[in-house]
Amino acid sequence: MELMTALLLVLLFFSLLWWKFIRPKDFPPGPLALPVLGNILQINLANPLEDIRNLSKVYGPVYSIYLGFTPAVVIQGLKNLKEVLVNKGVEFADRPYNRLLDAVSGTKGLVAARYGQSWKEHRRFTLSTLRNFGLGKKSMEERIQEESGYLIQEFRKNEDAMPDPRLIMDNAVSNIISFIVFGRRYDYDDPTFRSILNIVHENMKMAGGFWAQLYNAFGFIKHLPLPHQKIFKNANIVFDFLRKVLEEHRVTRAPGDPRDYIDCYLEELDKDQRDGHNSTFDDENLLICVADLFLAGTETTSATLEWSLLYMMAFPDIQEKCRKEIDDIRGDRGHVTYEDRVRMPYTQAVLQEVQRFASVAPFAVAHSPLKDIQLNGYTIPKGTFIIPDLSALHCDESQWKYPHEFNPENFLNKDGELMKVEAFLPFSAGPRVCLGENLARMEIFLFFTTMLTHFAFHWPDPKSPPDLTPVFGLSQVPKRFKMRLVPRALN
Repeated sequence: MELMTALLLVLLFFSLLWWKFIRPKDFPPGPLALPVLGNILQINLANPLEDIRNLSKVYGPVYSIYLGFTPAVVIQGLKNLKEVLVNKGVEFADRPYNRLLDAVSGTKGLVAARYGQSWKEHRRFTLSTLRNFGLGKKSMEERIQEESGYLIQEFRKNEDAMPDPRLIMDNAVSNIISFIVFGRRYDYDDPTFRSILNIVHENMKMAGGFWAQLYNAFGFIKHLPLPHQKIFKNANIVFDFLRKVLEEHRVTRAPGDPRDYIDCYLEELDKDQRDGHNSTFDDENLLICVADLFLAGTETTSATLEWSLLYMMAFPDIQEKCRKEIDDIRGDRGHVTYEDRVRMPYTQAVLQEVQRFASVAPFAVAHSPLKDIQLNGYTIPKGTFIIPDLSALHCDESQWKYPHEFNPENFLNKDGELMKVEAFLPFSAGPRVCLGENLARMEIFLFFTTMLTHFAFHWPDPKSPPDLTPVFGLSQVPKRFKMRLVPRALN
């Protein structure tokens, strides 16, 4: 009798689990999900892009998978992505619960914050502050050109050693956002800053990998000595670094004369305290906003520039065409300006093709509906984990002339003029579009053209071509590589 009772309880337990993994009525279809595991065994978490695309061939451009206990809806195709990101952008502008992000930063800041008053106020404040410190202005261009000079000096110091560009590019890009947020730049040989940049890369890779997804699916492993603990350890190191920066600002700032984003935020805190406002601005939000700006302002732009160098070495004829256009427009000046880009369609097409082909942010950041909503004839419940698959869009055969090859002609018409392609969404779109898009575009253009002005870039081993396979993570970066630099004599 006791055995029969135990068997019935076990049967009931598994029946309840099975019931949990049966899709609700009108929910997007998808592969059969196993109890507890969901579809984790059917997807290569080291790089899920191919599996995600293959599932769409079976279940359509809007389908569902289970990440452990969590149902997620994958969105593919231009029509559906525009509906989610733009047409119904506000309805889908929330963020889903993510156990890892919640443990690291909660729901504060700019990136992971839930859609609501706090996020709106902080995004508005951040955009306004970035503009005040030069975003979209000549002063920001001058800052990037100045940093480009340091970048070229660093390349010259290492030109005989076939340098790995990662830390150099990281430092150059990070110095732009660091100047806006921290009010300072860091030397390329600063050991503390180099360590922080390495940690940022490691966490961006791990946060999109197997152990992060396992932790998101099974929170009970939180305290087990498994590799996900490294993510928390790294995050604490970065936060400790940023807390020291914040403390320095509190000690050295002159009220009424803000030097940077942090000072502006501290001014806002002073004003709220003085006026007795019930504000969403607080010390915790300040820390997370600074972390968001620092990470987002470094990783994806740096990765894009790394990819640009790798592709230029893989396709030397394209590199030479870019250089010719740069030299023609530059003339006897030391560098081209950001304004010159309108007369440089080929170089712009190449940089856009770098972003398309590399798909640095393949899944953007997850979205979530604020309420139950209809999409493509399906019902998507409030709070559902939405995965916008930008990577699949960027190789959609119905949208591109050369979807599976690196070819700038994807962005040029028959007359060689730059075309606007609707399916090109490297910064996402809608209410949650990357707020640093304009800064990133300026940095990518100015750093790239400066590098090609001063150097020719060659692959070190002509017998072994460059490996263009990406390393998957929250952002896709190239495998580490070295390059041979040949200095150019400028006219």
